[in-house]
Amino acid sequence: MYEYGVPICIECSGKRVRIAIKPPVSSTQIQNLLVNDIAEATARVSAANDEFYKVTSQVPSGLPHPDGVQRIHKASRELDIARREMMKAHTRLNEYVHSGIVPEDLKRSGT
Repeated sequence: MYEYGVPICIECSGKRVRIAIKPPVSSTQIQNLLVNDIAEATARVSAANDEFYKVTSQVPSGLPHPDGVQRIHKASRELDIARREMMKAHTRLNEYVHSGIVPEDLKRSGT
């Protein structure tokens, strides 16, 4: 007697806890998740871009010079991070659509 390709005795088979196997996630569901990731990343880029524009348009702001520079650097870093995340989201979708590569985090989560 075998269970999931592993030989087991008949007596042991009745005592084993059954593992529920999730059905594989459909291609459409994976693609929708990846497209949603792009939409969320794009929204973050837009918000970071708005903040960067707001901060840079206030120069000179009346704040002491180091604080003003620090605000610009912070807004610039946040915009850079948001753009990198958006590009990563685009790359993940592109690799899935063109090569069928499912991102590791989607494989592990079962979604």
